[in-house]
Amino acid sequence: MDSDDAPLPIKGVVIISLPPPDNPSLGKTITAFTLYNTPRTQSQTQTQSGQQQPHGNDNHQDPLPLQQHQPPANPQAQSSLSISRTSLGIPRKLLAFLGISMLAIILYCSVSSQTQQELRRSDDDDDHRPSSFLFPLYPKWGTKKGDLKLRLGKLVDVDKGDLIYSIEDGRGPRMIDNLVASKAQLDSAAILPVRGDVYPNGLYYTYMLVGSPPKRYFLDMDTGSDLTWIQCDAPCTSCAKGANALYKPTRGNVVPSEDYLCTEVQRNQDSGHCKTCKQCDYAIKYADQSSSSGVLARDELHLIMANGSWTSLNVVFGCGYDQQGLLLDTLVKTDGILGLSGAKVSLPSQLASKGIINNVVGHCLTPDAGGGYMFLGDDFVPHRGMAWAPMLNSPEIDYYRTEIVRMNYGSKILRLGVPDGQVVFDSGSSYTYFPQQAYSDLVASLNEVSGFGLIEDKSDPTLPICWQAEFPIRSVLDVKHFFKTLALQFGRKWWVVSTKLQIPPEGYLIISNKGNVCLGILDGSKLLEGSTIILGDVSLRGQLVIYDNVNQKIGWAPSDCLRSQRS
Repeated sequence: MDSDDAPLPIKGVVIISLPPPDNPSLGKTITAFTLYNTPRTQSQTQTQSGQQQPHGNDNHQDPLPLQQHQPPANPQAQSSLSISRTSLGIPRKLLAFLGISMLAIILYCSVSSQTQQELRRSDDDDDHRPSSFLFPLYPKWGTKKGDLKLRLGKLVDVDKGDLIYSIEDGRGPRMIDNLVASKAQLDSAAILPVRGDVYPNGLYYTYMLVGSPPKRYFLDMDTGSDLTWIQCDAPCTSCAKGANALYKPTRGNVVPSEDYLCTEVQRNQDSGHCKTCKQCDYAIKYADQSSSSGVLARDELHLIMANGSWTSLNVVFGCGYDQQGLLLDTLVKTDGILGLSGAKVSLPSQLASKGIINNVVGHCLTPDAGGGYMFLGDDFVPHRGMAWAPMLNSPEIDYYRTEIVRMNYGSKILRLGVPDGQVVFDSGSSYTYFPQQAYSDLVASLNEVSGFGLIEDKSDPTLPICWQAEFPIRSVLDVKHFFKTLALQFGRKWWVVSTKLQIPPEGYLIISNKGNVCLGILDGSKLLEGSTIILGDVSLRGQLVIYDNVNQKIGWAPSDCLRSQRS
C-alpha cells in the first residue's frame, strides 16, 4: 500500500473553560480543535506565500496549522460548540471521544446549574396575556399570647328574623343582621410583601387599596376562606378598633341579591337564595367559632402590576359590621380577611373571571419572623424545582386539599387513622393540626427528647406541650438536633416515585416567651371530622407554596422567601 493510501492520523482536543467561581453567570465556553496530517498537493504548495519548498524532498509532509475556533464574543453566551471539518473518513474513536465529551457537558450543565426556587421566565412578555400581582405581608402586633388562630371559614345561614334596616346611602338607617348557629359547624401579576409571624403575633397579612379615592386596609391572608371582607361602618354593631378607619359603603356599593356572586355566597344556605332582597347578606363562621356577618359590596380595587403600573377594577367583597369571638383580637392591627380559596367569590377567582390573571395563588413566608410575599397570577411560578400534588375537588368544599398516603416522624410511621387521608393547606391558621392517631403517635415519639435534657414544662400556657432545657434557648436552631424531620408523602406509596413534603423541626417548633421550645402541632380530632391534617403557617414557613387552580395542583419548594422573581 502506498503511503498516500494510508489512513490519515487525526487527533482531537476539546477545551472546556469554566466561569470563575465568584461569577458563574459568565457561563461556560467550549472550544474544539482537530489536528491531522495530510499530503500537500502541488497546488497547495504553490499557494503557500512566503514559504519555499525544500529541494530533493518531494514526499515531505508539513502539518497544517492548528485550526482554532474562537469562543463567542459575548461572555454570557450559553455553551457553544464549534468543530472544524475533517474528511469523511473520521475514525470511530474520534466520534466516540466527541460523543462522550458532549454527554459529559450535558450532565455537567444539568448538575451545576443552580435550581431556582423562585423562577425565571423569558423576558418576552405578551401584552395580551393575563397579568400577575405580588403582595407584601406585614407584621401584626397585639394578639394575645394564648390565642390560637384557626380559620377555615364557612359561609353559613343568615337569620332573617332580626332584620332591622337596609342600607340606603352614606347617611340614614342600615340593615343589621345577626349571625346564628349553623349545621355547617366544623367538628400579569400582582405581588405584595407579607409581614407577620406565627408567635407571638399569630398571622401574616398584606394590604389592599379600596375605594375612590383609594384607602389602605390590612387584610389577614387566608387560603382557607372564600370571601374577602373589610370591617365597615354600616353602622358597625361589633367591630375591633382595627388598623384603619372603617370602610363606609353607600347604596351604590351594595350588591343586589340577583347578582351571580350573591347566589354563590348563599348557595349552601338552608333557607336558599333570597331573590327579592334588596341586598346580599352573608355570614361566615370559622373553625375557632369566631364569626363575621354583613352585606356584599362592590368597589374599586387598586393593584400594582408586576411591571410597576397601576390597575383599578371593581370587585365584590364583604362589608363586615358584626364580628364575634377571637376574630376581634386579630383585628387589633388588621381590618379584615383576604379570602384566597378556589371559590368563585374569592379575590383570585374574580380577577381570573375578568381575564386579569390566571387563577394561581402563591405565598412565601420567611422561616423567621418578618413576613415574606404573596402573589396572584402565574408570572412568579417556577418552571422547575417544584414538587406538585393534585388537588382534591368537590362542589361543597373549596379548601386547598390533596391526598396523603403516608406520614413519618424520622423513620417512625404516624398512623393517619383513615385509608384515604387528606391534607389542607391553610395560611389562615397559625398552627398545624393532626388527626388523633397521628397526633398521639407523634407525642409518644417525642418522649425521647427527655433523654437529651428537655423536660416538659406544664406551667407554660403558650401551647399544650412545651419543654424546658438545661441551657438558654435563643432559637429553634439551638435544639433542632434533638428532633427529627416530618415527611408527608403524596401520590404513591412507593417512596422513590412519590411526592414528599419535608417539614424540619423549625417547621413545627416555636420558642415561647418563657424561653421554652413548644410543639406547634395540635390535636385536630374535632376539626373536619377528625380525619384531616391542617398545615398552618408554622409548617408553611420557608416554603414557596403555589395553588394552581388552572391545572388543579398544589406545589411547594424550599425558599428563604426574601425575594420574588418573575418566572
